[in-house]
Amino acid sequence: MEALRTIRTPKLEIAYAEAGPPDGPPVLLLHGFPYAPHAYAEVVPRLAAGRRCIIPYLRGYGPTRFLSPETPRSGQQAALGQDLLDLLDALAIPCATLAGYDWGGRAACIVAALWPERVAGLVSCTGYNVQDIAGSAKPASPEQEHRLWYQYYFHTERGRAGLEVDRRGIARLLWRLWSPEWHFDATTFAASASTFDNPDFVPVVIQSYRHRFGYAGGDPALEPIEAALARQPRITVPTIAPHGGADGVGPAAASADHHRHFTGPYERRVLPGIGHNVPQEAPEAFAQAVLDLPSA
Repeated sequence: MEALRTIRTPKLEIAYAEAGPPDGPPVLLLHGFPYAPHAYAEVVPRLAAGRRCIIPYLRGYGPTRFLSPETPRSGQQAALGQDLLDLLDALAIPCATLAGYDWGGRAACIVAALWPERVAGLVSCTGYNVQDIAGSAKPASPEQEHRLWYQYYFHTERGRAGLEVDRRGIARLLWRLWSPEWHFDATTFAASASTFDNPDFVPVVIQSYRHRFGYAGGDPALEPIEAALARQPRITVPTIAPHGGADGVGPAAASADHHRHFTGPYERRVLPGIGHNVPQEAPEAFAQAVLDLPSA
């Protein structure tokens, strides 16, 4: 990937890498928690021969910064979707392929659902990633509740303090638990972990995991978007949904019925032996999903 660039949106100065021909069909590659744009290091070379690849740091990660101290340090889903829409506007991109996983997949799903005219195609790992906050109090199976321990930990002040003190230790543990068959080395982890030193990382993460269960208020400016997402809008754009067969936080079976959320062309691809971090564990399969979609 090329050297970092920055661009201002109404709320952020977003840092991003770019590769490929400037006039090529644009593809935005969006990372999740606790990951970084480095997850796409082996995806980009597979796309950059013909696609304009843009790989941003989400709010709270790396060099991306809030413009005002008054802006709520929110990690709620509406914030992620609005940030992505604002980035498309700032870059003067009328329509793009959106591809992501975890938080990045959520941002991509939100823009695809609410502003489909801006999306040529969608790659969303684990399928439909729009949160059903109203239904968040409904218990899951004991096995799934066990997988979500870190979210409940972050609901407490002990969890906030733990993330502040040892964000790398928590992230490394989650990488191992979520991708049990991926044997990453210290250098690979360090390349992403340095992005967690952003001063807004902890407040954004904590607010995200509290808001999705109704334990923290959101940014009032984003309430119209949250209201639209509460209706669980369907996605009309062509979509490919890779899902790691060894995903340790969201098992592949969980997305088996996600086709009901999509009214356009939709294909689910289960990847045996792959965990949660699909672009870094299976870069060829992730890149192929992008290439198999219509381009802008």
